[in-house]
Amino acid sequence: MDFQVVVLAGGFSKTLVPLVSKEVPKALLPVANRPVLSYVLELLEQNDLKDAIVVVEGESAALSISSWISSTFVDRLNVEVTAVPEDVGTAGAIRAINHRLSAKDILVVSGDLVSEIPPGAVAAAHRRHDAVVTAMLCSVPVSGPSDSGSSGAKDKAKKSGRYNIVGLDPTKQFLLHLAAGSEVDKGIRVQKSILRAVGQVISFYFSLAEVFFSSCSLPRASLLMQMEIRADLMDAHISVLQDVLNQKETFQSLRRDVLPYLVRSQLRSELLLNGAQSEENGNVKDAFQNSKILLSQLLANASTPSFHEIYALGPAGTAPTLRKTHKCCVYIANNSKYCARLNSIQAFSDINRDIVGDASHLSGYTFSAHNNIIHPSAVLGSKTTVGPQCMLGEGSQMGDKCSVKKSVIGRHCRIGSNVKIVNSVVMNYVTIGDGCSIQGSIICSNVQLQERAVLKDCQTAGELAFEEVGCTLLYKFSAKSARARKCFGL
Repeated sequence: MDFQVVVLAGGFSKTLVPLVSKEVPKALLPVANRPVLSYVLELLEQNDLKDAIVVVEGESAALSISSWISSTFVDRLNVEVTAVPEDVGTAGAIRAINHRLSAKDILVVSGDLVSEIPPGAVAAAHRRHDAVVTAMLCSVPVSGPSDSGSSGAKDKAKKSGRYNIVGLDPTKQFLLHLAAGSEVDKGIRVQKSILRAVGQVISFYFSLAEVFFSSCSLPRASLLMQMEIRADLMDAHISVLQDVLNQKETFQSLRRDVLPYLVRSQLRSELLLNGAQSEENGNVKDAFQNSKILLSQLLANASTPSFHEIYALGPAGTAPTLRKTHKCCVYIANNSKYCARLNSIQAFSDINRDIVGDASHLSGYTFSAHNNIIHPSAVLGSKTTVGPQCMLGEGSQMGDKCSVKKSVIGRHCRIGSNVKIVNSVVMNYVTIGDGCSIQGSIICSNVQLQERAVLKDCQTAGELAFEEVGCTLLYKFSAKSARARKCFGL
């Protein structure tokens, strides 16, 4: 077997409350009225990857997902759904199914990925370089609605998600440095420990299009030529890796633990075979001093396509020794290809808009001449308009003089007259009274809005009934906020 495919479907993600529930785990959240997991499984099917293990956190979520897969992909894919304990992390999830993995290389795909990039391209790059890990990187998406009317529109140019600090060789094939970027923002001076190995701290600032270097023991021009620092790429959570998890049983996250460790150990793997102690063996000072030399060599030789092999020759290019290095590679997706992860509430809104908008070719639907999708069983009242880049699901009904713009409406919804819905996602079995206005919001399944309610930039969840006539909600909230709990009974 060439490699095995593992899809990490997660469970009831806390970061997506209140969208997820006991009935709707993360993998079944709707994107254009289809579970987000369907996009991953269809991508595998299109690339002739018919066998996969879907790993789900929690028995309850696993049962729901297994039932949906059995009914949707019967005779199409051979999918084994496996439950693991909750909150074990991505590395822990793979470790928990280690006994089911027999291939040398594992293709790991996140179950919240919506992409058109073929996983086989990542696997091919991995095999071409004989790498220990190959990660797919794609451009950081711009968040926020594209239409005016929501406060998010004002911030569209400012929001670009989380920053990842990535160091690449000039060929953009090898990963030299990686730092989690959730704490990094533009205009903040950042110092990263791996860059101290050149002898001086390299200080760099991030702006929209440039990186500034200072205080470096290597010639500045040489450094800029040998290592490219990028802050505009994100981990797409498609990766191929060899079985390395058993070396570190404390690893929980592939992104935060495993990948940075493998990148760092490109240097330490030589130290261990040349008498020096590693950080894991307690002698941090010796490892740090030797890392200075090795990183200088790494940067000096990174422009050579086979710079990893140079180290195996020993000092001054002598005959091969017992030195061993491993390669951490990257596959950078083409900017023209769509790639996004449903890993936040903002991402949920953005992806839904994209799939009925600019990325409609991924939806699996045939759009009308008006560039929208209205299910044949849906009912529209007199003078009701459903604009371009909109979807109205099966069995839903809308009253007279309604207006829908750049929004997705789910199945079996009941919407009264004179209702305006803009830049929003309305899930299944929602009831909306006459005269309501919904803007930049997410209405979860089974919610009931009484007449003349006004929602702006909100998320509502649970079987709630808003009975106050003229209720106006003009603030953003998190599910954990006291004000949200009081107002919505969360």
